[in-house]
Amino acid sequence: MSENIESPAPLRDFRAGFVSIIGKPNVGKSTLMNVLVGEKMSIITSKAQTTRHRIMGILNGKHEGIPFQLVYSDTPGVVKPAYKLHDSMMTFVKGSLEDADVVLFVTEVGEKASEHEVLPLLQRTQAPIILVLNKIDLSNEEELKRKTEEWEKEIQPAAIIPISALLNANVETLFDAIITRLPFHPPYFDEDELTDKPERFFASEIVREKIFLNYRQEIPYSSEVVISEFKERDDMIVIRAEILVERKSQKGIIIGEKGVMLKKIGTQAREDMEVFFGKKVFLEQHVKVEPDWRSKENKLRQFGYEE
Repeated sequence: MSENIESPAPLRDFRAGFVSIIGKPNVGKSTLMNVLVGEKMSIITSKAQTTRHRIMGILNGKHEGIPFQLVYSDTPGVVKPAYKLHDSMMTFVKGSLEDADVVLFVTEVGEKASEHEVLPLLQRTQAPIILVLNKIDLSNEEELKRKTEEWEKEIQPAAIIPISALLNANVETLFDAIITRLPFHPPYFDEDELTDKPERFFASEIVREKIFLNYRQEIPYSSEVVISEFKERDDMIVIRAEILVERKSQKGIIIGEKGVMLKKIGTQAREDMEVFFGKKVFLEQHVKVEPDWRSKENKLRQFGYEE
């Protein structure tokens, strides 16, 4: 006679899960992730499309006596692809939605709910969706109420939480809403890990951020930064960065007259790296022309854009 063996109940002493942050470019996704994790992991500039990869930030802690591990994914802003690079960026977004336990859909108060670009993507997830209405510091109570009702009708989210990531307003409420929706599960990463990305990745992101801050028009979007050398010594880290652009004229703009611009971004990047890595940094930069790299699959693969 066979015994009816019940499967064991899941352990209820640890919460762990993946939280995907999704939205259009420039709505404050990276600012929000950096606030939630407490570390500067994603590029934050006023230009759109600055995040190109899926960047995971790992946060360990305790909430109401229960230990947790939150794995945040800051994803590229949702765009209509114009290059193969954009296709790859959207692949990161879709992948993060498919394995999410909670989805944070970040939108600005000024965005319209109907026909929003992110709506079709939200159908890819079974996870609870928390709608984060960001930049409330630029709004009033009446507009907030109207927007909340508009979104409620459009997507019926698990929760709608108005915040200002920049001013850190209402972030605690959002944090509680995320944690209480995390499944009970053992941790996915070691406790001392902050991210799934290697140090080289953050070195390249820091240089790329300086390019976004110092140049206009097409230059930031057509440039890529590859770290060809990252050597850690006792007293310093030696980093060699290659800045790739698509045209010879862009190379001249990056370098600037008598190398002034390249020196400027090098100084800014080195200072940020020394804070980030907690060590003295020697940074060497070279500018190379790589024609149409944004449309070449082999180059995109080489630069880590294929999951």
